[in-house]
Amino acid sequence: MELKSLAKDTAIYGLSSIVGRFLNYLLVPLYTNVIPASTGGYGIVSNVYAFTALVLVFLTFGMETGFFRFANKQDEDPRRVYANSLLFVGGLSLLFVLACLSCLHPLSGALGYADHPEFVGMMVVVVALDSFQCIPFAYLRYRKRPVKFAAVKLFSIVGNIVLNLFFLLLCPWLMRVAPGAVDWFYDPDWLVGYIFLSNLICSAVQMLFFVPELRGFSWRLDLPLIRRMVSYCFPLLVLGVVGILNMTVDKMIFPFLYDDRAEGMRQLGIYSATSKVAMVMAMFTQAFRYAYEPFVFGKSRDKDSRETYARAMKYFFIFALLAFLAVMGYMDVLRYLVARDYWEGLSVVAVVMGAEILKGIYMNLSFWYKLIDETRWGAYFSIIGCVVVVGMNVWLVPRYGYLASAWASVAGYGVITLLSYVIGQRKYPIRYDVRGMAVYLVLAAALYVASLGVQQLGLPFAVRLLLNTLLLLIFAAYILKKDLPASQLPLVGRFFRKQ
Repeated sequence: MELKSLAKDTAIYGLSSIVGRFLNYLLVPLYTNVIPASTGGYGIVSNVYAFTALVLVFLTFGMETGFFRFANKQDEDPRRVYANSLLFVGGLSLLFVLACLSCLHPLSGALGYADHPEFVGMMVVVVALDSFQCIPFAYLRYRKRPVKFAAVKLFSIVGNIVLNLFFLLLCPWLMRVAPGAVDWFYDPDWLVGYIFLSNLICSAVQMLFFVPELRGFSWRLDLPLIRRMVSYCFPLLVLGVVGILNMTVDKMIFPFLYDDRAEGMRQLGIYSATSKVAMVMAMFTQAFRYAYEPFVFGKSRDKDSRETYARAMKYFFIFALLAFLAVMGYMDVLRYLVARDYWEGLSVVAVVMGAEILKGIYMNLSFWYKLIDETRWGAYFSIIGCVVVVGMNVWLVPRYGYLASAWASVAGYGVITLLSYVIGQRKYPIRYDVRGMAVYLVLAAALYVASLGVQQLGLPFAVRLLLNTLLLLIFAAYILKKDLPASQLPLVGRFFRKQ
């Protein structure tokens, strides 16, 4: 019964997360169609959100994990742990808001937004609200309330989409047909500002849903408890900071690497928008983890767990390559996710997807240092990866533009993946099917090159899609023949076993 409940909760959390990411993904076509690439407006959005992602890690301070750890201790009162987690993160967030707003203009100037300090001001409040709300979200998970957790998340995401549609589509249309209805509050030149304003409204409204979670306990500061929690959470903070830097540092420093900041923002906007096409791989990685992790841990009781980890790695790699071929094969369709004036950046999609594959492999490899309680290796690898990414961006972006950023991510994840594999084989040896995975890699590379050849032949659109579909089916057929026989598949497997 407990396992059934766990499976149901996992499905709800997983579905809400994947659906949420997909819905946010749909904002990319909207942004790129209403914000011309030449203005660099989408670059501003990407740059500001990269900084907020980093600040969010600082303000939460790893307290989500700390709350779970201390709330489940037998000698601790979960409500007292929850109250002090709220007080710590809330106090830190409040100090952050007061400090930033008191020196808003110098801060905005340092970030390159002296003409729009309101952009920075709005996101300062947003990140503070989101940091505080991380603890009530963790409390919902602790109380096993996945339905409310998912409902609040999805409501906020849908609300953000609706507000974006209102400000970026409906209001401009009303300005043309009935200007008197909106000209008293709407400024058509402030499009980027309305993206941040939509986020601010949703974060503020979301607080109302947590009113029940902010009552029913004593708001009493327990300094000894907080000291123990901070001591526990500080290493998690360091890991979190380095981890988020690996993912966002290129978008933070990109505009500063150009003498012409406007050109830097333009290129960053193109890079960020076209990279979103590759986020299909990120969603696949997340979906695979949700679907396969329960299987891995369930089977670990029947067979040697190391064999299970090796199989998990191989299946991830196989289906990641399949997703890569699907995205690249149907690029003629997927490119319409961004406006035409962003298409010059589509060359980075394959590179960004390669970085995502390496990131997924590294995540699978990270089992070993968690299993032997030597998590310091995770910090070492993250720091090394960050140094590689920053170094390559600073060195190559001024010369090669956003393509260098994409390759920097490949290099960063490639280095730490190789290090994790080599050191992991000494500390916790696992016999991965390297040879079999190499065969899949060569086959995928050959099919990708063939797909590029199809694109160069000047064939009609429908013919290109048909040929790329055949190439994709070749890869799928090889999977079925070598590692996933049809007789083992759910539903259809019964039919094949009867034959």
